[in-house]
Amino acid sequence: MPKVKADSKPADNKLKRKGAGSGNKKSKKAAKDPNKPKRPPSAFFVFMSEFREQYKKDFPENKSVANVSKAGGSKWKSMSDAEKAPYVARAEKKKEEYGRTIEAYNRKLEGNNASEEDESDKSKSEVHDDEDDEEDDDDE
Repeated sequence: MPKVKADSKPADNKLKRKGAGSGNKKSKKAAKDPNKPKRPPSAFFVFMSEFREQYKKDFPENKSVANVSKAGGSKWKSMSDAEKAPYVARAEKKKEEYGRTIEAYNRKLEGNNASEEDESDKSKSEVHDDEDDEEDDDDE
């Protein structure tokens, strides 16, 4: 077996990974608005919320999330379209409610943006000039 020198360096693993060049650049995402309504659940998730409660009643000793998810997924796959219909209907109802709330949310945002733009007649450069003048007064 060949000896390895103590001062030898291991291969640069960064070059082997995907996206190694993008490590220094951070993607800038727009901040999420906490007031934005959440998207509605699909029919499967409506089913799962009900199924979890029933599963916990039937198997109170089971604490594994994975087991509950697997059981729910296999039950959903085995269900006929007629059995899924009530969950699909509830999901559609929630989707319609979401449509109304997101429209109201977007109208509110448009109203806020319009009022923010009309607040000041000064251009941004004039506003910054005023701030610079105030800072100069503090120095004196």
